[in-house]
Amino acid sequence: MLTLYYARNTCAFAAHVVLEDAKAKYQTVEIDFKKTEQKSINYQRINPKQRVPSLATPNGIITETMAIMLYVAQEHPEMSLVPNNNFEFARVQSFNSYLASTVHVAHSHKHRGNRWATDEHALANMTNKVQANMTECGNFIEKELLTGPWVLGDNYSICDPYLAVITRWLGDDNVDTSQFPRIMEHNRLIKERQSMKKVTKIHNPE
Repeated sequence: MLTLYYARNTCAFAAHVVLEDAKAKYQTVEIDFKKTEQKSINYQRINPKQRVPSLATPNGIITETMAIMLYVAQEHPEMSLVPNNNFEFARVQSFNSYLASTVHVAHSHKHRGNRWATDEHALANMTNKVQANMTECGNFIEKELLTGPWVLGDNYSICDPYLAVITRWLGDDNVDTSQFPRIMEHNRLIKERQSMKKVTKIHNPE
């Protein structure tokens, strides 16, 4: 049995969807950021980084969205969530690395600017740049990375729920998503998947 530690409205959503896609046996523990549960002593024993997602496995704890999604996919090869072809596998890693190292950081400047600065003017400047930076990221994904209908073309993979999270963030950051027809078509398609519907109800209950 796996245990996913998650918080709502975070990239843990992507890992949660992959668990559903893999038909893995798992349970969840919600970490309430509003109550700063990520800073609790108990959770720090799970993840000293005080972030989500974290995945408890029979062999220990895995952190970081990319690593969790890849672990789950490779534990369930019958679901074909990552390619067998080495070049295509590298494309998965390249795409998800870009989301984690560039896009996620650009978005975080709005909510987590105090990780990089304490000066009031610097924080305001970072916040003001988020819309432009996320627009630039969206343009790059639209024109260079998304082959369609899924990230890798015809085959759904662990890249796709991660992109769905980023697509939501584009809207949250007041990016004009109408300029990204391929991304928005991807978003429409993925919302039709049962795994997405189930996890969306958990993370965003009505």
